[in-house]
Amino acid sequence: MSTELIKAIIYLFVGVSIFIVSMRIMSSGLKKISGKGLKRLFKKTQNNPLAGLGIGTVVTTAIQSSDATSCIVLGFINAGAMTIYQGLSIILGAYIGTTITGVLVSFSSFSISIYLLLFAFIGVILTFINNEKCKNIGEILTGLGFIFFSLEIMKSSFQNPDINLACSKIFSSLSNPFLLYLLGIVITALVQSSSAITGIVIIMISGGAIAVDSGIYIIIGATLGTVATTLLASVGGDIKGKRTAWICFVLRFITSFLTISILAILTTQNIYLGELLTQLFSSFEFAAAMFLVFYNLLFMPLLIPFLKPCIKLSEKLIKDKKEEGMKSVIHYIDTHLLKSPNIAIMQTKREIVHMFELSKENYIRGYERITKQTTEQDKSILEVEDQIDYLNKAITDFLIKLANNVSDEDSKKVGGYFHVINDIERIGDHACNFLDESKIMVEDELKFSDEAISEVDELNKIIIEMFDLALIIFRHNDTDDLKKLHILEEKTDELSKSLAQNHYHRITQNSCSPELTSFYSELITELERVADHLTNIGYSIVDPIGDELE
Repeated sequence: MSTELIKAIIYLFVGVSIFIVSMRIMSSGLKKISGKGLKRLFKKTQNNPLAGLGIGTVVTTAIQSSDATSCIVLGFINAGAMTIYQGLSIILGAYIGTTITGVLVSFSSFSISIYLLLFAFIGVILTFINNEKCKNIGEILTGLGFIFFSLEIMKSSFQNPDINLACSKIFSSLSNPFLLYLLGIVITALVQSSSAITGIVIIMISGGAIAVDSGIYIIIGATLGTVATTLLASVGGDIKGKRTAWICFVLRFITSFLTISILAILTTQNIYLGELLTQLFSSFEFAAAMFLVFYNLLFMPLLIPFLKPCIKLSEKLIKDKKEEGMKSVIHYIDTHLLKSPNIAIMQTKREIVHMFELSKENYIRGYERITKQTTEQDKSILEVEDQIDYLNKAITDFLIKLANNVSDEDSKKVGGYFHVINDIERIGDHACNFLDESKIMVEDELKFSDEAISEVDELNKIIIEMFDLALIIFRHNDTDDLKKLHILEEKTDELSKSLAQNHYHRITQNSCSPELTSFYSELITELERVADHLTNIGYSIVDPIGDELE
């Protein structure tokens, strides 16, 4: 083995290493600049798939990591802050956004690529400036500059005739599209970066080590291999996260396998996509990069109509073991009781009381989380929320079946129960909202002042009293205490206004940070809504929709 060949191999390995590390450096800097904003943007995503697709595309274009975007989305889905439908539309957009890496790499084929190396020099200088934003921008530019530097190293390696010939022989023996497709899947799953594999393949195409068509087959395989990261991120998470990951895998498999099959058929007719794209773009590298762009721009929007059917199918195929275990949460109702409507109504009320007690426990945990920022109860909050949601569905299903077998008098009572469990479920949601808001406050390094907490504790004491009173009223049909419940609810309204005024006064006195305003206002509003739900529960014994007596 000649010295030149050894040097070329070493340069190749070093070039690949620098490329992968540079991608991570650039992505890290991008995420530092936009991380918090991205998470908030994800949380505000509505059930509009096109909006989700756009957000996923923009975000991933910015942070240059579809894996990172997918993992953040899975985190929100697991936490219940985003539906599977919302998350899938964002992930599909992420697959479009990640194609920009291939386009960037293809720039190495243009004469300006040598000047792009200066990004590394500029970036390093910026990292020495004592400013966080400048340091992050410097990190981005350094990573970008080193990407182009690594590309130059790899290109020079592939110019070695021995390496070029060896690669040509290997890939000519792997000329079967499906074998190259499988190779792309395996390598990308191991490296966990489709962007890195795509970049390396484009450079190999540039150096003549691999034909454009062969490179395209590997790139298509890489689009499926990258889902391995999403599958790994779903391990140990919520069942919704697992369903999301497997839907991503299935959709990616169908689109990639379909494309490979079509290209394989065209190849048998001596029609080569690589040749057509090269004629169109006049550059081998740019042709490969633009194929990936067109591939994702075509398929990702087309998949949107299939998302909801896929979600329904995943719910049937991927059973929730935790949900099976949730059946133990039900204490009092059973379908066999439907044969005795009077007993069924009595047992339903007991189950609702059980659900109410769970919501009170979780409310207390959530309130302590946002006021004290303790994390010990986080797991319990999420677990009990799952129990409340499961009870809500189980009781609702039971009541629907029961409604057809009761008298007109009892029908009014059953109707009231529907509203009561809805109010209880909403109280549980408020507890989770406290958890989510507290997490954001911790990220932003914000904390309520002792004075603010002392004031809001007064409001919390009234609400705890309302919990106890609403339960007594509902359990014993005690109309005598309804007036007292109404008075307590009015106190929460008055105190809420007073707390808001006191907060703004503290801001004018510079004793409180203005950044806390949205969090404090939201906390007061949430507490006030809990009081409203408790009032509805109490008044449900005289009115099915829980309106207060005048």
